[in-house]
Amino acid sequence: MKLKTIIIDGRTYAEVLDLKPIFISEGKEIAFDVPATVDRITQLNGEAMGHRRRADLAEEKLKTFEGLDDPAAAIQALKTIKNFDDKKLVDAGEVEKVKMEATKALEDRYAPIVAERDKLKNDLYSEKIGGSFARSKFIADKIAVPSDIIQSRFGNSFKIEDGKVIGYDPSGSKIYSRAKPGEPAEFEEALELLVDGYQHKNSILKGSGGNGGGAKPGAGANGLGRDISHLSPVERINAARAAR
Repeated sequence: MKLKTIIIDGRTYAEVLDLKPIFISEGKEIAFDVPATVDRITQLNGEAMGHRRRADLAEEKLKTFEGLDDPAAAIQALKTIKNFDDKKLVDAGEVEKVKMEATKALEDRYAPIVAERDKLKNDLYSEKIGGSFARSKFIADKIAVPSDIIQSRFGNSFKIEDGKVIGYDPSGSKIYSRAKPGEPAEFEEALELLVDGYQHKNSILKGSGGNGGGAKPGAGANGLGRDISHLSPVERINAARAAR
């Protein structure tokens, strides 16, 4: 295309028609609408961008189907699966039955192992905690009632953690050592602290009305004047309280 021009006063100007410059293309004069052309180019650019975005989205979705060489076979497979679902080849009730049977089989298989584990835990508890009460020097030196009575009262305040017997106060907080700040109290110290905070401690301590120098005249070795070995732990504590 060639711009049609005119010369006025020695200067060259573009010839216009209805404010549109005239171009000559293949011998024909064409009034070129510049604003309309710019608008059309902008419109086409927008459409091209939209097409590009849709193409990118389609390309991204197609990645999901990479390796799917036969779409027709895939469609047929989906139809087959739908038919399986429609026919309900596996009844829901049967599925639950199978689950229950499998669960019961596992429970039956591992029940002896769990029972053995619980027995070992109980044995460990009895040895670690029960043995600590039975061998306690604090109980032997300071307590006027047998160790099994003290264990029946304070045994639940101890747990086994990392192979050690750890004491807990009535609020559930771990008992820490006064002699070794920051470390859990050892059994003897923890038991002494528990007894010290016990509201009826005078009924179980030696020399406080239960036994020793403070025992009543004529009282027996337990401060009661009679044999209490045949009584239950609770009955022994009640007997010791009554002897005060």
